[in-house]
Amino acid sequence: MMKNTLAFALLSAALTLPVAHAAPPVEMQTPTLTQDITSAGRLRLQSQRLAKLWLQAGLGIHAGAATGQLARGVAHFEVNLASLARYEKKEGTQQPLQRINELWIAYRIALSLPYNESNLKTVSYLADDLTQASGKLTMKIEANANTGSGRLLDLSLRQNMLAQRLARLYLMAQAGDRSHGRLVDIDQTKKEFATALAELVESRENTLASREALELARMQWMFFELAISEMSNKGVSRPQHVATASERILETLDAVSAQYGSAGADARFAAASANTRHN
Repeated sequence: MMKNTLAFALLSAALTLPVAHAAPPVEMQTPTLTQDITSAGRLRLQSQRLAKLWLQAGLGIHAGAATGQLARGVAHFEVNLASLARYEKKEGTQQPLQRINELWIAYRIALSLPYNESNLKTVSYLADDLTQASGKLTMKIEANANTGSGRLLDLSLRQNMLAQRLARLYLMAQAGDRSHGRLVDIDQTKKEFATALAELVESRENTLASREALELARMQWMFFELAISEMSNKGVSRPQHVATASERILETLDAVSAQYGSAGADARFAAASANTRHN
């Protein structure tokens, strides 16, 4: 109990640190459409991951690591949100971005609260609403991309969100919510992830590098799915495995997204070079 109290005290302090003036990464100082899709997709990803980490810390599952990851995730969310500020004045993206900003204010406060059943409901509600709003924003931005890599980039980023959502749902079951609805959510999210992963693997737009990244992601998914599936076995409960596997699949799916983002940048460079030659 004392460890959890200390962890949340440290987390509360970390979450109150000003991050609005944090310098964005160099690649975001001159944003491109690919970077915008990535930033919006990361908002969607972190909306689920932050709830997972908050719950993980509350349950005492690698609580120290989860607390640090949560504080850093909050800072990364704000950097990505700030990089999309110009979409506040664009038709089609203005409303979802405004909704994200509103939800984020409440979500950030909720993430600084100690773990209990009431706060868990609040965090879960805000996480799902924020996922929906950031998903709408990502779709609006991705619709402006003229290459298949934009669609694949969005899909790979969404995969990462689904993996984090699956881990969060599993931890909610570990916390005591093994209702029929929760188990259905877990099963549906697993199927949705598997279907989309197959679509990514079978895409004709894949390069050698993206295929290699996808193979690593597929292997991590096998371990992750196994850890999740153990919940149905009587007497078997390894939430530490799920927590660890969810972060590993995060890394491999980040590599997949990076390959699709690179492909999108290469496609724009080629198009620009072609236009220059023709002119």
